[in-house]
Amino acid sequence: MNATSPEAAATGRIVLLTTSHRVAPGLLSWPAWQALHGADRVLCADGEHPQLPYLREAGITVDEAAPTAEELIDACAGGHTVVVVATGEGEPTLTDGLARLAGSGRVSMPDLELLPASYDLPGARLLDLVQVMDRIRTECPWSSQQTHKGLAKYGIEEAYELVEAIEDGDREELREELGDVLLQVVFHARIAEEGGDEDGAAPFSIDDVAGGIVTKLIHRHPHVFGDETATTPEEVKEHWLRTKAVEKQRESVTEGIPLGQPGLALASKLASRVRTAGLEVPLPSGEGIGYELLAMAVRAEAAGVDPEAALRVAARAYRDAVRAAEGVSS
Repeated sequence: MNATSPEAAATGRIVLLTTSHRVAPGLLSWPAWQALHGADRVLCADGEHPQLPYLREAGITVDEAAPTAEELIDACAGGHTVVVVATGEGEPTLTDGLARLAGSGRVSMPDLELLPASYDLPGARLLDLVQVMDRIRTECPWSSQQTHKGLAKYGIEEAYELVEAIEDGDREELREELGDVLLQVVFHARIAEEGGDEDGAAPFSIDDVAGGIVTKLIHRHPHVFGDETATTPEEVKEHWLRTKAVEKQRESVTEGIPLGQPGLALASKLASRVRTAGLEVPLPSGEGIGYELLAMAVRAEAAGVDPEAALRVAARAYRDAVRAAEGVSS
């Protein structure tokens, strides 16, 4: 219906104003402020709505009321505009009632407009995760007692489950496992807010974690955020390694390699560091399968093959063969 038509002028206009709780109260779009200042009445069913103090500070009178669909239509009679500041649930009872009346064909309906006054930016749901984690840490008897050390095993388990989802090519499982890994990050950061465990280290928050990785990514991508150029993956890797070397100032290429990772992955990482640094390091001589596996891992890395992933592929094929021998379907 055209808002300037005689019928629209007679029946008026209803504006349902929605806001996101993930955006600071008072930060509303310009069309929202125009609608609010131009309205004949502004209604809100929730007297504790976080937007109300800011609306009143801006000189807007807000009536605490929860009209029915029929009452709201009556309030628009004579061409009036009524803005309804929606609660967090989005006023489903009111909107359902308006839809029912519009569908009946027996009521002269005002113009209906859904106006987002604020809306989520990409990544906004991460704020929900932080809030949920904060409440769980405070109120859950199990979560409130957890420590970094106690959660370490879950981080390892979730990482392996993520890898399995990737190898299976299961997109739904991948989404879920990414969430589980993200939970570990947020959980550890929430624990870290409370202080430094037994060693008295300074507390830090999820914002410190995010800020740190943002700074690192910008610094290690001068071809994106700076004046350098890179047109191939090899040039990007060269930038990354060069800036990382300046940051870390390590005495040995072996520094920073976690020794607790699986053996093949550890051997491959060591070989990669040696090759990248241009070192000539002969493999240690020794008897036994360990030295044979080391040599195979080094050869695989030189050929551009991840030996850990390659062995997992073979092991999964072996598992399928076992199940077939047992007569068990995959």
